[in-house]
Amino acid sequence: MSDDLTELYQQVILDHSRSPRNFRKLDGANRTAQGHNPLCGDNVSLYLLMDGDVVKDVSFQGSGCAISKASASILTEAIKGKSKSDVKALFDKVHEMVTTGRNNGADLGKLAVFAGVHKFPARVKCAILPWHAAMSAVEGKNETVSTESEDT
Repeated sequence: MSDDLTELYQQVILDHSRSPRNFRKLDGANRTAQGHNPLCGDNVSLYLLMDGDVVKDVSFQGSGCAISKASASILTEAIKGKSKSDVKALFDKVHEMVTTGRNNGADLGKLAVFAGVHKFPARVKCAILPWHAAMSAVEGKNETVSTESEDT
């Protein structure tokens, strides 16, 4: 990755960390899930308003490192309006990219900023935690997920 692209990616992550989008408790949410990364101290709560299999609205609250917060912020923008199967497909693509650096030609928009995370194994769990929580919420499990009980 070029230095300019790395710098741009860092700026996007910092922007979403400092000014996270959809950072609030969603009134009327009918699906929730929490995520916890004991290694880094990241905590995230996801709130979804589902209409059938479609994410009508989504928000989050939580605390943690810049990568975790930015990942949750960008996730909320990425899954709004998507069907359950679309969210699962996006999760699979993001998971592949974050753990291996490959995106297999997928256009992931702003999510591409996490492509370099695979180079920092301790940060992979930070980036993927909100996604595991989102999948739990979309699937209606409404449970707490932990990076220590998940294969990243």
